[in-house]
Formats: sequence, C-alpha cells, structure tokens
Amino acid sequence: MTDHELGSGPIEQHIPEPRSLDDTQLSLGFLADLTLKLIYYKSDMSSVEIAEALALPFVGVMERVLEFLKREEYVEISGAKGFGERGYKWVISSKGGERALQALDRDQYIGAAPVPLDHYNEMVNRQTMGELKVGPADVRQALSHLVLTGEMVNRLGPAVNSGRSLFLYGPPGNGKTVMAKSIIRMIKGQVYVPHAVIVDGQIIRVFDALNHRRATNGNPGNPRREGPIGGSQRTDARWVKIERPEIIVGGELAMASLDLVFDPISKTYEAPLQMKANNGLFVIDDFGRQSMRPQDLLNRWIVPLELRTDFLALQTGKKIEIPFDELIVFSTNLDPRDLVDDAFLRRIRHKIKVDYPDEKQYYQILQRECAARNLELTPEVFVYLMQKHYIALDRPLRSCHPRDILDQITDIATYMGMRPTLSRQFIDAACETYFAEV
Repeated sequence: MTDHELGSGPIEQHIPEPRSLDDTQLSLGFLADLTLKLIYYKSDMSSVEIAEALALPFVGVMERVLEFLKREEYVEISGAKGFGERGYKWVISSKGGERALQALDRDQYIGAAPVPLDHYNEMVNRQTMGELKVGPADVRQALSHLVLTGEMVNRLGPAVNSGRSLFLYGPPGNGKTVMAKSIIRMIKGQVYVPHAVIVDGQIIRVFDALNHRRATNGNPGNPRREGPIGGSQRTDARWVKIERPEIIVGGELAMASLDLVFDPISKTYEAPLQMKANNGLFVIDDFGRQSMRPQDLLNRWIVPLELRTDFLALQTGKKIEIPFDELIVFSTNLDPRDLVDDAFLRRIRHKIKVDYPDEKQYYQILQRECAARNLELTPEVFVYLMQKHYIALDRPLRSCHPRDILDQITDIATYMGMRPTLSRQFIDAACETYFAEV
C-alpha cells in the first residue's frame, strides 16, 4: 500500500483545494478578521500574497473576502504588482484598523487558515496506523544497524503491526532507546496534518516544524492530482504533507504537555504531543524518570489506550474528542512491576524485555564498531578483554560497552599523539577510566 492509497482511493481526494467559501467550512466573518489581522501587520501585500499566507486560493475564496472588506471600507487598494485583481496591493483603513484590533483582542493567530476539528478527526481516521503492515524483511532492514537475535526481531514486528502500544524494558545500555527510535523506519509513508484546527472559534496549532518532517517527494506543499473530470485538482494548502510523525520525549515530559497548552498572549492553543504524534510513533523514553509519578502518567493513558480516543479541555471548560491513532512506546530501565500494576500492564499490547547481550552478540557488536573505526580486532585481544575486564570482575556485558570503550581508546590515543589500536595498554587504560569501580 502506498502513501497515496490509504483508505479508499488517494488520500488527496479528501482534501481538495476549496473552490468557494462554503468549501473552506469557515465563515466569511472569520476569514475577514484573519485577513485584516494579516494586513494590519503587513501592509501593501498583493492579493496573491495574502492568499498564499492564508493557504487559500484567490479565485472563489480570497477574492470574495477582499471584495467584502473593500465594500465595507475596511481595506483600500494602494497600488498593484502586475495586472488584474491578483496584483492589487492592500492597506488597512482606520475603520479596518479598529476591527483588526478587536479581532487581535480575541486571538493573535495569523497564518494558514485552520480546518474544522471534525475534518481533522476524519483525516486521522483515514490515515490510520491500522492500515500499515510490516513483514520480517521490513523489520530486519530497519534494525540492520543493531545486533539482535531472530527472536527479538520476530517479537518487534507484531508489536509494530498492532499500531497500539509497546513496553520495552530491561537493564540500561542494551539498546532500548535505539530500538524504539528505529521503529519509525518500519512505519513508511506520508500523511497530511493541518497547520491549525478550529473548534468553537478556538485555534489549535497542530503542524510543528520541530516535530514534523515535511515530505520531500514530489510537491508536498500543494500538489496537483487528476480531477474527476479531466484536468487537475490542487490539494488544500491548509494541510501539510509530512513523513509519519515521530515524537520522542524523555525525563523532561510533563503532564501539561499532554493537554492543550493555552498561550495567554496569543490566545491560541498548542496541540499536545499525542495529537502531534497521531498516525505515527510516540516514544516515552526513560519512563519512570519524569517529575510526575508514573501512576499519574499512566492513568492519563488508560482511556486513550483502551478506546483509541482522547479528550482535551478548552479554557471554556468544553471537552473535545480527538482520535488516538499512534504506536505508543514506553521504554524504561526500571522493573515495570515497580512502576505500574497488572491492570495497566494488561492494557499494553506487547511487553518485550531487552536483556544483556551474550558473548557472541557482544563480539559481533565489537566487530562492527572496530570496522567503523578501521581498527583490527583479533581473537586474542577479545579474549583478553573478556577475561580481565568482565569474567574476573563478574561484570555484565552491555551492548553500549564496545562503542564506549573504543571511544575511550580514541580519546586517550589522541591525547598521547598516537594512533588508536586495540593493544592491552589502551584497553586497560580505557576500561579504568570508563568503568566506575567501587
């Protein structure tokens, strides 16, 4: 299944460029105020520049809005850039300035016109994670940079296919975080997210350039597609085509990030992290290290995990419903039973323990790291490392050790003005400074 064939037919057919005010599902009054706020801050914009800033077509939509504002004497034509109505330059009148200030007092949102909440919900459901399926080859390719057993690979695949929830646990330093981040390589394709959503006149910003990566194939901004009666039809520019989202948070996660964040200055909302992660991956790394109690965080997820629906509260007290369509991954070094009770663990679809590597896996990891650094690894050196720094000290093997020990050797050799090698001298010096001996 390609990224353009989610649901029934190309997904773009559900977000065609609006050809009239009715198609935008926004009122003339709202668009007039949004346009006035834009012109108030940036005079002498042309009709086309205004349309581009608001992500709306000039023909059929912005021409009507500007015509209304001119008729009501809120704006005036100050000149032209080129020929025709598209090139008219606009300035705000004193009457329009008063209305713009009233609009800015309600909210200071200026940007791409929002889409209604019900349209956003519909699109999330059309682009659902449930439509994605990965096979063994997909999983192996995505995890090819890691040394994992076939059993581990075969456990991760079904977890990703579930599109629901995954709990990675086990001792630190064995690749849980890297594994969680690698899942996005299996979740291929692109989806559309809106710049913003409107509900009851309240603006919620959704597209986030820090967390969303624009699709690079074709024209992600406003691609043309074949229309139903020949010709071509543009896609609604209020929607941004992105790679499936990948949101990763750690110990810095706060409960406030999981609800609508109201900005008292702009009087708009920022979408919570799980809303930005819809149709993608949401990783909570270092689970149990957050400032809040694990039980409080998990209680926040009980309803979304079970019903696949989340509820958010506006400042007015109104609750809004949005889909919860994402693979949520909890990763922790702590014992899950010390963090949560059995009732919650039952709601997590897949639980996978990421344990210490055995000696064979450790050797394979060390081989890869040496090859990447052009270092020679001999059996004698490996036996020396194992016997002196692991077996003699009853020290457990960790997947991160080969990389870290070689980094230590490089640091020491660089300081001494020598070429890094896997000599006993360098191994001993690296292990002495890397491992914290009691």
